[in-house]
Amino acid sequence: MKTPAETKAKPKKTVKAKSGAIPKLAPIDQALQNHLIFSSFKTSDAATPRDWYDAASYTVRDHVVERWVKTAESYYRDDPKRVYYLSLEFLIGRMLSNAALNLGISEELKTGMATLGHDLENTIELETDAALGNGGLGRLAACFLDSMATMDIPAAGYGIRYEYGMFRQSIENGRQVENPDNWLRYGNIWEFQRPEATYNIKFHGHVVKFPNDRGEEVQHWVDAEHVIAMAYDVPVPGYGTETVNNLRLWSAKAAREFDLSHFNDGNYEKAVEERNATENISKVLYPNDTSVLGKELRLKQQYFFVSASIQDILRRFLSTHEIKTQDDWKMLPEKIAIQLNDTHPSIGVAEMMYQLVDVHQLPWAFAWEQVVKIFAYTNHTLMPEALETWTVDLFGRLLPRHLEIIYQINYEFLHMVNHHFPGDPELLRRVSIIDEDHGRRVRMAHLAVVGSHTVNGVAALHSELLKSTLFADFDRIFPGKLTNVTNGITPRRWLNQANPGLTNLIEKAIGAEFKKDLAQIKKITPLADDADFRKAFAQVKLANKKRLAAKIEAKTGVKLNVNSLFDVQIKRIHEYKRQLLNVLHVITLYNRIRRGEQGITPRTIIFGGKAAPGYWMAKHIIRLINDVATIVNEDVAVGDKLKVVYYPNYEVSAAEILFPGSDLSEQISTAGTEASGTGNMKMALNGALTIGTLDGANVEIKEEVGDENIFIFGLTTPQVAELKASGYKPCDYYNNNPELKQVLDMIADGYFSIDEPNRYQVIVDNLLNNDQYLLLADYASYIEAQERVGKLYQHQDDWTRMAILNVANMAKFSSDRAIGDYAKNIWHVTPHTNVKAKK
Repeated sequence: MKTPAETKAKPKKTVKAKSGAIPKLAPIDQALQNHLIFSSFKTSDAATPRDWYDAASYTVRDHVVERWVKTAESYYRDDPKRVYYLSLEFLIGRMLSNAALNLGISEELKTGMATLGHDLENTIELETDAALGNGGLGRLAACFLDSMATMDIPAAGYGIRYEYGMFRQSIENGRQVENPDNWLRYGNIWEFQRPEATYNIKFHGHVVKFPNDRGEEVQHWVDAEHVIAMAYDVPVPGYGTETVNNLRLWSAKAAREFDLSHFNDGNYEKAVEERNATENISKVLYPNDTSVLGKELRLKQQYFFVSASIQDILRRFLSTHEIKTQDDWKMLPEKIAIQLNDTHPSIGVAEMMYQLVDVHQLPWAFAWEQVVKIFAYTNHTLMPEALETWTVDLFGRLLPRHLEIIYQINYEFLHMVNHHFPGDPELLRRVSIIDEDHGRRVRMAHLAVVGSHTVNGVAALHSELLKSTLFADFDRIFPGKLTNVTNGITPRRWLNQANPGLTNLIEKAIGAEFKKDLAQIKKITPLADDADFRKAFAQVKLANKKRLAAKIEAKTGVKLNVNSLFDVQIKRIHEYKRQLLNVLHVITLYNRIRRGEQGITPRTIIFGGKAAPGYWMAKHIIRLINDVATIVNEDVAVGDKLKVVYYPNYEVSAAEILFPGSDLSEQISTAGTEASGTGNMKMALNGALTIGTLDGANVEIKEEVGDENIFIFGLTTPQVAELKASGYKPCDYYNNNPELKQVLDMIADGYFSIDEPNRYQVIVDNLLNNDQYLLLADYASYIEAQERVGKLYQHQDDWTRMAILNVANMAKFSSDRAIGDYAKNIWHVTPHTNVKAKK
């Protein structure tokens, strides 16, 4: 079914209605007052601050919707090829400030609010972050949507409307506590419910075979359970353009919400049992999958949103294209490009085959030819254990027809491989979509690779490692299929919006063109040698640090020295990201200060990020960080020379304060483990210097900013492999480095956990006996690099010069550049504008 923007209403005979006519918008100050009364039913005297937030949001939303309608109409009128971006996460952050910025009405809105006696900045703070993602994967998807709209790429995002997100993190007694993230408590002005856009999603049941009209045996999926997917649309306005694209999110609804007979019998829980079980599908992002039920819920989530999305994509295609013959379906890949963001939506390959073969009765070979032309897959990890697999038993019970489809895809794929590479059964075993070596599992990454025309990594190093390690066999089978598109970030949110002080400084120096074309920011390079510009740049950084320090004090009670070096590691908590290595440095600094060493640069070390609820070790590392912070911060001998804080509930709005206020960006994953990273790009764009390994996008950041403007340490990817192959013995590093030995002994002996001395013995034992991510091997190099950081920070003018050069060389890491690469080399789409509606 079509959305209101996509449907032209039939006018009454007595009215001359102009197709596409949109009422003229009221001036912003008038619109604010109108919405306060007519949308919130409040007078200005009775209105609360949240009512004023609502009025401001409705006012900006009116301007968005005006362009949104025109964009949708132009897509239906002109029928350009469209991109559909499928992602389990979209970490979009706050909408009000971003929409006003992109539409160019921020100042007008600020003035209008001030005229009515209200501060826009305080009003913006009332908006809750949309809990639709967790980390870099979701934020990348949001950045890409921003860039696609800004670059006038006809596109739409598809995901899930999570009712409670992942969780809201609090730190209690040093531990992570997970609470529901009730971000929809006050509703969501920025979403539009589409009750007419619903699709039937099947689970369970079984497959039977019947002859069709042509006497051919066809499969039918019968006796299935049914779930309803209902659409909610969120606008995505581009910057400085008329284009507003769409993010469509699916919410799970029960086919039968309420059983009156059970209710009348007094069985009240049974009356709503089906609704509760169904709605669990869209309740929480990444439900804990340590149980069988948790695993089933995750697979349900993935199929639920993918099936609804593909049905919607095909519905839209069929509404604008008349299909009379089989050959007419060849238009499908000419009009549709689907990007799979990681393995979560890779079931889309099998679902598209189900829709084309079972629903639309196309021949298998013909359907497969279209499918492979439609899909492209982005890989985000080098670690085999992070590539999703599902047991054949679970998959078959939940999606019986799709397991058959995958078997058929695999059969034909292996037949092709055997034909071209005969006599190599080990190759067949390695590339099979069905893993026969670990209890028969469906390898979703293999399905995505086989079913896509292009597979891309997200940084140059990552893509090369995909070809040489993880997907080496596929690179041999499909030469040219694997490619690279280095990730990027939107400068609109991460510079213009997050750092208005720096944005204004740069604009005064070189003009405003860099806001839409980040390549222009290179023009500030000569200003690194301008004393006045360096002074102004340093003043902006100090103001941002003061803003961050005030926020941290309000959240944690810890008062920070804003003249200290703000050393920040803010990201998902995982062993490979090596927050624990940072902790070892904290304790090393603490010991040096207590020994009375002179010349140590005062430093504030800021951690933040969530650990997955079922990831015990990551949660234990969070507790260690907070226990260390307690001891360090309360030690009068240390004072302001060293402070450690944990920023709770890291989210987009927090990042917008943390990144501009950072001096040092910690990007210290083991070489060869981080696919790309985007926090490194955001921090560098905001004038933080990077300390990091040659991993992910750090390699390309180093190439752009120059060796002398980044702090690189540690083993390289080949050295990591060589050390592991030769027999890594972490105890040797422990025994041969007195400082390291002291640090680990303090942790093991309970120095930071007096009430429970053995609390962290398991962490130390793991480091000494295994140390999978080579913390001890990289410790000495890391400490030496941190010493260089501290010494340089004492020369503020030199530090500032390096920071300016980092900002000046960030153009490559704009998501606009990344989307340009996708559009040209993978999707084969061109910009489409709707500035003027055609008569």
